[in-house]
Amino acid sequence: MPIRRYLAQHPQVADVAIALWFVAPSMTNALLVVAGDTTGTAWRGWAFVVVTLAAGALLLRRRQAPLLVASGIALLGVASMALLRDSSSLELAAAFTVYAVAATRPGWLAWSVLGAQAIAMLGAATLFLSDIPVPSARPVEFDSSTSFGPFSSVLILGQLIAIAVGTGVRGRRQHVADLVARANALARDREHRSQLAVAAERERIAHEMHDVVAHSLTVMVALAEGARAASAADPARSHDALVALTATGRSALGDMRRVLGVLRDSDEPESAPAPARAIVLDDLADQFRAAGLPVRVIARGDVPPPSMPARAAADRIVQEALTNTLRYAPEAEAVIVELRRRDEREAGGQDWLDVVIADHGSPRARPPRRGLGTGRGIIGMRERAAMHGGTLTAGPDGDGWRVHATLRLDDHTEDAAG
Repeated sequence: MPIRRYLAQHPQVADVAIALWFVAPSMTNALLVVAGDTTGTAWRGWAFVVVTLAAGALLLRRRQAPLLVASGIALLGVASMALLRDSSSLELAAAFTVYAVAATRPGWLAWSVLGAQAIAMLGAATLFLSDIPVPSARPVEFDSSTSFGPFSSVLILGQLIAIAVGTGVRGRRQHVADLVARANALARDREHRSQLAVAAERERIAHEMHDVVAHSLTVMVALAEGARAASAADPARSHDALVALTATGRSALGDMRRVLGVLRDSDEPESAPAPARAIVLDDLADQFRAAGLPVRVIARGDVPPPSMPARAAADRIVQEALTNTLRYAPEAEAVIVELRRRDEREAGGQDWLDVVIADHGSPRARPPRRGLGTGRGIIGMRERAAMHGGTLTAGPDGDGWRVHATLRLDDHTEDAAG
């Protein structure tokens, strides 16, 4: 409803409206008492005015201090019945204060306030409004406009209605607050997932950039050095090296455009990440042979095709390992790349792909390996193997270096989830 929505957005207006709801009729009755006084007790009417204004002022603060306002209304009611023999309509104000407590405080506290108010005001009504003679009571000097029966009925009924409505309002507010908190938590979770996705994308781009820069530039440097060395003695070989250098550079530029294409502006529409360029293992071996590395590729068993994700990861590992060999052991006498499939499913195991890259005959290459490099290449190879449920080890092996990776070819998502 528009009125409810307006009052919810402007609580001060609601407080003033409730205070006026109580003050207007009570003030009218008080002024009528003053105007119609013929017995010389006009002070009663002005006392009603004071009590009404005091109760109205308290009701304006019921939202900020509901417990204090409830206590103040109860004290005013007792004082009004003791001095004026009239409730001054404070049973209605008591209901408003009970609602304020029930809407903002726990249920046990609201019932405690209701009970305390009822006991105090009903006790005063029993002493000063009932027809039961009480020796300690002040003799009646004027007629009372309030009797014990109607007062007690209105007080108890009003308090019960007020606590029921207030408890319902508090429950609805808590429900809305829970919904808002849950929505905020979901928003934070979405933002966190978005940040994780951005971090994962950046990591993927970093891996791709590392592959492009480390592999292509290393091969290009080796080809350029080979072409320079053979330019005088063997012009044909120098020409072949320059042709290979040009082809490698063009391929690297294509890879750079593909990778950097995902770094689009934020206002561009979303698109799928650029797929990694497939590696043909034989072509890769030819590139390194052209750079002067004696690479030999051996496949044992039913090796899966390059389109299979685990095989693509294996080829990336081979590329990284050969790049490191060309960088740190360019004088290696032999570099063996072996791919072997181990299908152990019939024996209750898994389907594995073993990848071994080993170089031999270059003992001088081992000290630079220990002192140079950031180690990011080996970390990236381990991450590629781990993505497919495998492991990777790398280290010195005799007079060379050996990288051994194992990757699962069967679906390992269920095992990982378990």
